Amino acid sequence: MKRVSYWMVLLVVYSFSLLAQDAAMFRGNLQHTGVYDAAGVPQFNGVKWKFHSGGRVISSPAVVNGVLYVGSTDCNLYAIDAASGEMKWKFETKGWVVSSPAVDSGVVYFLSYDSNFYAVDANSGLLKWKFQTGGERHYIGKHIHYLQPAAESMPDPWDFYLSSPAVWKGAVYFGSSDGNVYALDLNNGDVRWKFQTGDVVHSSPAIAEGVLYIGSWDTYLYALDAASGAEKWRFKTGDDPEVHNHVGNQSSPAVVDGVVYFGSRDSYAYAVDAASGKEIWKFSTGGSWVNNSAVVHDDRVYFGTSVPGIMHGVEAKTGKVVFDVPAGSPVFASMALAHGILYMGNFAGKLTAIDVKTQKPAWVFETDGAKKNAAAITNADGSVKWESLFPGSNLFYEDMVLAVNKLFTTGTILSSPVVAGDTVYFGSTDGNLYALQ
Repeated sequence: MKRVSYWMVLLVVYSFSLLAQDAAMFRGNLQHTGVYDAAGVPQFNGVKWKFHSGGRVISSPAVVNGVLYVGSTDCNLYAIDAASGEMKWKFETKGWVVSSPAVDSGVVYFLSYDSNFYAVDANSGLLKWKFQTGGERHYIGKHIHYLQPAAESMPDPWDFYLSSPAVWKGAVYFGSSDGNVYALDLNNGDVRWKFQTGDVVHSSPAIAEGVLYIGSWDTYLYALDAASGAEKWRFKTGDDPEVHNHVGNQSSPAVVDGVVYFGSRDSYAYAVDAASGKEIWKFSTGGSWVNNSAVVHDDRVYFGTSVPGIMHGVEAKTGKVVFDVPAGSPVFASMALAHGILYMGNFAGKLTAIDVKTQKPAWVFETDGAKKNAAAITNADGSVKWESLFPGSNLFYEDMVLAVNKLFTTGTILSSPVVAGDTVYFGSTDGNLYALQ
């Protein structure tokens, strides 16, 4: 009897530890390393549950105390029971919620396309306060991606995210499309400081050793004193004045051991000294964007690229390739690492679990959208049939918008996977939030 009781106690303690492994903000921690202290899903056993929202789930979930918080383009922030998938409450805004929430001391913080930053009670879903920014919008450029009309300023149809907040020492930090980086008081939303960059800020801030690191579409990565907002240094990435195709920093930085790792639309991934802003190395993708945030663990850096879609694993010190895994289609969602398994979502609606020891996929999951529509848009190897999406060479802006929306029918994964306990959570453009075990 005592032996049975002992093992029952161990089982209860283990089960509680799995539930207690929170992921309270984007990328799992203030440094945005994308590494989760959780068992994860080394072997796929099935769908634990799925929750269907009224829009696309581009936001990445936060998981705290057994509750999952995530936004949708139906303009709501949802609180969902992490064990059952049942909705606890939803909070309605007047714009898409594509910012990933942060949860601290019973409050959920997030940004909406209605140009308000919200603080909502995590238990009840009631508003505590809100702050109005100078306006949230897409990045805008002329002749973007070689599209016609060349003289027309147009919003970038590949700009999917808003900045996701980080909480540190009584303040919440985020970037805005009005070009500012904000630090707001947690209690009332008052501005502690703001820092003006040269363009929209959709990168999410990482904080390490009292310094905030964030990218802007003005081609710079900034290092700011987190307490005062004073600039410590800025790092310049590439320019593209003609078509605005390879310019700007959508990627959010990760900081590990005094080094900042980030990607850029200029077709490079960078490692920069956190103290000085001096370049340590840069990795050329040969023309492909690096829009997602790097996973940094065990002296390796993992990141994905846009076209054709490749997961690169490189040495953290040198940037030299250790191994690559083809994704089949573009990777915009940041990856997650837990217990030796790297989780990667792609545009074709597939989540691939990569064993970093064998350097091969352990399993692949397809979203409902992928099962229904991917065959019409992707080839047998998973690559996108780009020629079917873009008829002719003289493309107008509307052609690109239609192509992106057609891709979304495959259940595209733009939401970054989050690992809590023995479950992987992520959203899809098919409207579902998935829990895999």
